[in-house]
Amino acid sequence: MGGDGEFGRLGNAVLFNLCQPQRVQHSLRVVAAAATLPKTHRARHQTRLFRPLPPPQSLSRPVCMHCLSPKMVCETKIVAEDHDTIPGSKKDTVIVSSSQMWPSLSGGSAPSPAPPMPPPSAAAAEVAGEDGKKEHVCIREFHPAEQDTVRRIFYDGIMERIPNTAFRGLKQQPFTQLMYVLLALLCFLLTRCLLLTCFVPVFLLAMRYYYSRKVILTYLECALHTDMADIEQYYMKPPGSCFWVAVLDGNVVGIVAARGSEDDNTVELRRMSVDSRYRGKGIAKALGRKVLEFAMLNNYSSVVLGTTAVKVAAHKLYESLGFKHMGVVEHYVLPGMTHSLVEKMFFQLRYHRYRLQLREE
Repeated sequence: MGGDGEFGRLGNAVLFNLCQPQRVQHSLRVVAAAATLPKTHRARHQTRLFRPLPPPQSLSRPVCMHCLSPKMVCETKIVAEDHDTIPGSKKDTVIVSSSQMWPSLSGGSAPSPAPPMPPPSAAAAEVAGEDGKKEHVCIREFHPAEQDTVRRIFYDGIMERIPNTAFRGLKQQPFTQLMYVLLALLCFLLTRCLLLTCFVPVFLLAMRYYYSRKVILTYLECALHTDMADIEQYYMKPPGSCFWVAVLDGNVVGIVAARGSEDDNTVELRRMSVDSRYRGKGIAKALGRKVLEFAMLNNYSSVVLGTTAVKVAAHKLYESLGFKHMGVVEHYVLPGMTHSLVEKMFFQLRYHRYRLQLREE
């Protein structure tokens, strides 16, 4: 096996490695790699051992790998003989380590590449899905192609306030309730007709719905022809403002906007709405956190918001984000209101103000 020629010295290393089953595969691959090299680049394999090879008669005995001295090291170098044919310096030596030529004996696979990082303008959040499973919602900046979808979500959210304001809002107006009861009693005293008296509450609630619809539709038309008519121009281009959408399973399911004010160094949270089919998953909270993150990155001192919502869940959401209730404006006036006595009788709004202090001025 010792032989003369290019692979003579390599043969001795192969013979030595045959006594170690763990190195048989290594030795065969070294020989195969050297044999496939072209003649102009045929390499000579130099195997250096820091201990003399055992005599031939001792090779018949099995050698335990764990009994070998740790100083016995087998190092293989592939040195090109014809340096002129290799680009670069003629004195360069090409060294290939064993880890580059074959996999390790442990059988471990190469580490998989790291997943790509999301763009800076997008953020991923986990929300509760069906059956308690976690779903990933992406909060990213608005794109002009989503204008119609965003306007639909905003429109549906505002339209829900018509019955809420007309019926649920009555619970927060004890004076109006008392006035309606007095009107019913007055009707009974004047007509002595129980049927007509029972019709009075129905009439009053119908009038509340009519005026709620009239005022809110006027407000909605105003909003759809101002900032919601051109979101790109109103929120995306001015500094200190932005508009985000929540995307779940490829669908835009929520919206929120932020508009900064340099006068008092605050940013206003605006136009938050979530598609009714995707509520209860924590999407609104993820949108609110995005606005808070935007405010902190742009060094705003506080975040403010105002709402006429009558649902308790909306107010609990703001409080869970850290907002503090700063007060209520009674008989709030929306754009398009006529301020008539009849309108004031059947339509009232309470405007709640919230504030979250980020840092002291």
